[in-house]
Amino acid sequence: MDNRNEYILRALEPDDLDILYDTENDKSLWKYSNTSSPFSKHSLKKFIENSHLDIIEHKQVRLVLSDKNNLPFGFIDLFKYDMINKRAGVGIIIFEKYRSRGLGSISLDLIENYVKKHIPIHQLYANISSENIESIKLFEKHNYLKVGNKKDWIYYNNKYLDELLYQKILDK
Repeated sequence: MDNRNEYILRALEPDDLDILYDTENDKSLWKYSNTSSPFSKHSLKKFIENSHLDIIEHKQVRLVLSDKNNLPFGFIDLFKYDMINKRAGVGIIIFEKYRSRGLGSISLDLIENYVKKHIPIHQLYANISSENIESIKLFEKHNYLKVGNKKDWIYYNNKYLDELLYQKILDK
């Protein structure tokens, strides 16, 4: 699975509804996404229907990491797009059965190439729970710099977790 040319980022499709539903309602991921309640299939169907909206209008975009046969491996999000300051947050979820295969790295490479070609963005940033060691390693490997530590930022399972802020300037 290490041939990077075999992977693409594509738009959400109606066929992605079930996997989106399963991912968004996986409580083990909520501490990373600041989610506190489940999503209905109806609301996610509407989200997919509106996913064609431009990032400037919608302030976010969710893309699917897939192979050229349309098999999905995960999602990558750009969120809180700030057109004036030319920045956006980036978040990645690789489905559990595909983790530890380099797909997070492939996702970051693809999203950075996408942004450079299609969206006027000067920088990307990531908010990462201090206990999410795999994500920290991934973003550091891709030259994101740790620029902040938000103490006790996330309250999950009756304890507080720090959230780290990573940033990458793209057009240097």
